[in-house]
Amino acid sequence: MDAVTFDPATRTWLLRTANSSYALRLDDAGLLRHVHWGRPLTPAQAAAVPLREGPASSFDGAVREEYPSEGGARFGVPALQVRYADRGRGLQWRHTGHRIDGGALALSFHDDHHPLELELHYRVHPDSDVVERWASLRHTAEAGTAQDTPVEVLRLDSACWTLPVLDDYRLSHVTGGWSGEFRLHRTPLPAAETTLTSRRGITSHQANPWLMVDGGDAGEEHGEVWGAALAWSGSWRITASRSHTGDVAVTGGAGHEGPAVVLRAGGTWETPVFAGLYTDGGFGAASRAWHRYTAGHVLPRPDELRPVVYNSWEAVQFDVTEEKQRELAARAAALGVELFTVDDGWFGARRSDAAGLGDWTPAPDRFPDGLGPLVAEVRRLGMRFGLWVEPEMVNPDSDLYRAHPDWVLHTAHRDRTELRNQLVLNFARPDVAEWALGWLDALVAEHRIDYLKWDMNRAFTEAGWPGAADPDRLWHDHVHGVHRVMDRLRAAHPGLRIEACAGGGGRVDLGVLARTDQVWTSDNTDAHDRLSIQHGYSQLYPARTMTAWVTDSPNPLTGRRLPLAFRFRVAMAGALGIGGDLLHWSPEELAEAARLVEEYKEIRPVVQQGELHRLRDAVQYTLGDRVVVVAWRLPSVYDGAAPAPLRPAGLDPQRRYRDEATGEVHHGAVLLAHGLPLRLAGDWASAVVRLTAVD
Repeated sequence: MDAVTFDPATRTWLLRTANSSYALRLDDAGLLRHVHWGRPLTPAQAAAVPLREGPASSFDGAVREEYPSEGGARFGVPALQVRYADRGRGLQWRHTGHRIDGGALALSFHDDHHPLELELHYRVHPDSDVVERWASLRHTAEAGTAQDTPVEVLRLDSACWTLPVLDDYRLSHVTGGWSGEFRLHRTPLPAAETTLTSRRGITSHQANPWLMVDGGDAGEEHGEVWGAALAWSGSWRITASRSHTGDVAVTGGAGHEGPAVVLRAGGTWETPVFAGLYTDGGFGAASRAWHRYTAGHVLPRPDELRPVVYNSWEAVQFDVTEEKQRELAARAAALGVELFTVDDGWFGARRSDAAGLGDWTPAPDRFPDGLGPLVAEVRRLGMRFGLWVEPEMVNPDSDLYRAHPDWVLHTAHRDRTELRNQLVLNFARPDVAEWALGWLDALVAEHRIDYLKWDMNRAFTEAGWPGAADPDRLWHDHVHGVHRVMDRLRAAHPGLRIEACAGGGGRVDLGVLARTDQVWTSDNTDAHDRLSIQHGYSQLYPARTMTAWVTDSPNPLTGRRLPLAFRFRVAMAGALGIGGDLLHWSPEELAEAARLVEEYKEIRPVVQQGELHRLRDAVQYTLGDRVVVVAWRLPSVYDGAAPAPLRPAGLDPQRRYRDEATGEVHHGAVLLAHGLPLRLAGDWASAVVRLTAVD
């Protein structure tokens, strides 16, 4: 089966994956129209799909265009908007050709008058049902010719996704804020334009650049679901439009309204990938497909087991000394921790968040002989060494800012807004990016650092670059600069691993995951709150990328008291970390924690590399013949009724499964129908069930 085919008689292109098809066609007027996105079709079947009829009146516009530009009878959300030197607007495309290369398709268009060429790109992979899409716009004029005039690009989306006509539509997405990220919402899609966006310069805590749409009837394990996710770590915008005629389209890309970039002769502007997925297996199947895609085509080293990490932040905050770090390291090693991370406060004049950020040398009063002795001690204890950094930020009270006040984002004649007492360094500037790469490279090389926690603790303000020829590009080029520094740093140090962080989950997307190994999901480590945070996170992103800490009780943020086992079991649903003050844990707590770390290590391959099923008050992971269920019980009002059985998912009803803790063997069909023989007694109870298929 060819992944991409073209039928010249109907001018129809078809992209095929194992379980879905995507088709588009040039109509008689030369417009590129959407044809099909859903169940598998053959090329002949795709060619036979009729195009949806045009507008019913002169007040309606073009419908189901594959990539709507501004101009003509188009009244919906444009994926592409430009403004010419004469202040004119609008585009009129003529198809000029296509290229097919294995699973890749590129369609070319040229404007009838202006020197602009548009290419729409598509790509499918043999092991995934995800369709990748992106666009590029090129100014084709030669310098010095009559058409050598700049063009302002007001909007260039990566793709527009068109859904089939359904009886109704429901939108799924996540919202939140700092310490409350990834809260899942499922709501009817109104007949309107619904926009999800970040204007903060980062992905943001408030929204995440993906959505899913279904007919309102899909469940966790059944029903048709369409989804799209943007691989971008800066500002972004995704708009889902539902017309009065029942047409639904989703257009999205990098950037938000307002900033525009200038395209000059010979220049090209290319978007990030906006990937789409169709499944008929419900939200669970959609999540598992996104997880497989992320592992197979996004993460740099997906098969590596993520280590059990200890991080010193909640134990000492800014009171970082070599002596305290040594004491914490000894306790962490005794628990079975594999990587010890020193958080904020190890450098410069950093005694609070008010000073020192940007001066990346060890504080001599805290580390009189530098970091070397501590690194050596951590390794002697059998652990790898990690370090917290925040390369994109600077305190005004720092040597770096006093030397380079022009390096930060700023606008002439406007105050420089400080958030968390810091300003944003302009990584769109090559000199700033090279400075960051220089000290990071030296730091990693000198100490053979294994792991960087790369933080970013504030949003953009005064996002200007006085004197730059095209200052609005910094919204995009800052992100590209950060990505390039990460890429070059990892290329120079293949053993280095990076955790992305932005005050918690403020920078989580497929773009940053392409150059990091995991992300800090939230600054909220309360295990009760983390259940909903992790539930929303898992809709798109796999468990191996989700850092989850066990911290103190009462929780330092919420004050909630929870049992140690419950805190551990919730964190075991991802990449386990420990962040409590181990110097104040009792001998009994330390002993229990060591047992729970061992429990996690035993199930870790299944959790991190298995397929996820979200159950009622539980999550299940399956890898080959092994099944792991992490279950919990929340407080509830007693009504005398026995709790509903916890039914696993995805088991083979013809096989039998052995409970590794009890040795009992259960029929798969019985477990699916009647549930696990699991009784959790009391509020905040938790358990890990390990099953192995035996025949």
